[in-house]
Amino acid sequence: MTYVLKRLGALVAVLVVSSFIVFSGMYLAPGSPEQFLVQGRTVSPEVLAAIRAQYGLDDPFLLRYWHWLVDVLQGDLGRSLLTQQDVSTLVASRIPTTLYLAAFAALLIIVFGVGLGVLAATRSGVFEKLVVFGSNLGFAVPTFFAALVLMFLFGSNLGWFPVAGSGEGFLDRLWHLTLPAIALAFPGIAVVARITRTAVREEQGSEHVVMAIARGVPKRLVLWRHTIRNSMLPVSTVIGTQIAGLLASAFVIEYAFTLDGIGSLLVNSVQKKDFAVVQAIALIMVLAFGLINLIVDLLYSVIDPRVRLSKGASAR
Repeated sequence: MTYVLKRLGALVAVLVVSSFIVFSGMYLAPGSPEQFLVQGRTVSPEVLAAIRAQYGLDDPFLLRYWHWLVDVLQGDLGRSLLTQQDVSTLVASRIPTTLYLAAFAALLIIVFGVGLGVLAATRSGVFEKLVVFGSNLGFAVPTFFAALVLMFLFGSNLGWFPVAGSGEGFLDRLWHLTLPAIALAFPGIAVVARITRTAVREEQGSEHVVMAIARGVPKRLVLWRHTIRNSMLPVSTVIGTQIAGLLASAFVIEYAFTLDGIGSLLVNSVQKKDFAVVQAIALIMVLAFGLINLIVDLLYSVIDPRVRLSKGASAR
């Protein structure tokens, strides 16, 4: 519990620092929000000054950040400059699509990344070479290009999957998000498969595995109880990092497939300097990244009890 509280305290500090960095970047970026608000119309300087005064755009930078921070601590994320909607409502309407997409992609990374890695480590030959080639391909192919190829092959050409929209209802949404999830998960599958293959191969040569085989323990039992479980520490770290990065990289996929998630909302808000929306989405991404990494660290003691016992021994 002490460890969890320390990590949560560190996460709060990271949230504050990251929000300040994002706010500074938006403040220093070229362009001004009032120009987007007037939508290119020619207006007098007095009107622009009135808009800036209405939204507090003339206040000093630190004062604007302080006002925003105080409002966030009170549960108020502000209002969008563009739509005049409450930011909490606006983000809440978009986040289900991104969560569905990220969860779908995470499931693909875990199932296919770990599965292909284990099979490649235990079955040498042509299959192993195909997995290695596929992982190299996953490293090399950009996510946006993979999305375009999937859209052309399985959407426009074969017509198996839709190439736009997020669907309605659970099954329809899964159907619409299949291609986006595959494109988003493709690099993660490649990374996890390669790390899993290497970790399992190293564990197969460890002393306790060799001794278990020498004692006549069935090979399938040795594989699952000794080899795979003990090789999951480095794999779980990589999986956690890949899953945590899905929210940050989802905006590319959402833009390609015209999905109504927070990624596409972030791109539009950055372009138009909608401070409140950008800050809210940035906080969500940092918070998700921190929580996922915390969960992965806590899973270490479940995967390998020696992690927990060593900490207890050192404390004594």
